[in-house]
Amino acid sequence: MSDPRAQTGEALKDLVALMDRLLAPDGCPWDREQTLETLRPPLIEETYEVLDTMADPSPGAAAHCEELGDLMLQIVFQAALRAREGKFGIDDVCRAIVAKLVRRHPHVFGDARVKDADEVLAQWTRIKAREQAHGGEGKGVLEGVPRGMPQLVRAFRLTDKAARVGFDWPDVDGPRAKVDEELAELDRARAELGQAAALAELGDLLFALVNLARHEGLDPEEALRGANERFIARFGYIERRLREQGRDLQATGLAEMDALWDEAKQAIG
Repeated sequence: MSDPRAQTGEALKDLVALMDRLLAPDGCPWDREQTLETLRPPLIEETYEVLDTMADPSPGAAAHCEELGDLMLQIVFQAALRAREGKFGIDDVCRAIVAKLVRRHPHVFGDARVKDADEVLAQWTRIKAREQAHGGEGKGVLEGVPRGMPQLVRAFRLTDKAARVGFDWPDVDGPRAKVDEELAELDRARAELGQAAALAELGDLLFALVNLARHEGLDPEEALRGANERFIARFGYIERRLREQGRDLQATGLAEMDALWDEAKQAIG
């Protein structure tokens, strides 16, 4: 491997050429059968595999490099299919993102001045809104947040985008009080209004918690991921302890499992 700091992306040409070979008339039958629709699941899967290597440092940089390659393949694959339709090619993809980055970084490529990262984000939002208005898109501030993304992440992005145009509490006290308000409304819905209302109020409570996390500078997805991993570890501890005693999990009472849960928290955190 050459010095990573000296690489310029030249090897991308090799991947593009390889994809063209796979899609050739005498190429791979499986690859030739793929469509934009069939490539949706692997695109999502590869994205999450990249995220896993970013969250867990134990596999190392080599695993991260490999997973980024798998994700890049999905981009090149889709561009190749579009090229065969005569719509656009991989060079168009690269040129479009380069042009967009230049337009939205006038403090780097122009005369604009910003003092910190927050001003950069605000400037990006303004430029994006102007571009959409000029292009006749007429999109609202929140329309760029994909509906198909995980909803916890989507809630974070929605509140973040709204905050960038001034729709936000001035400090953390507002979103913290909102959590209490939504929890009370959930309790009322459960007691008086039925399941449909409770479902709506549960959604409002989760949304409020995500907004609180944003104000605190916390990543709600990472917080829930950590909670999931702790639950798995602690529940696994309960299973191991019962196996050691030759006992069946399903035949164990809740009180005893609660006691083992507390033991697990002390033992493994």
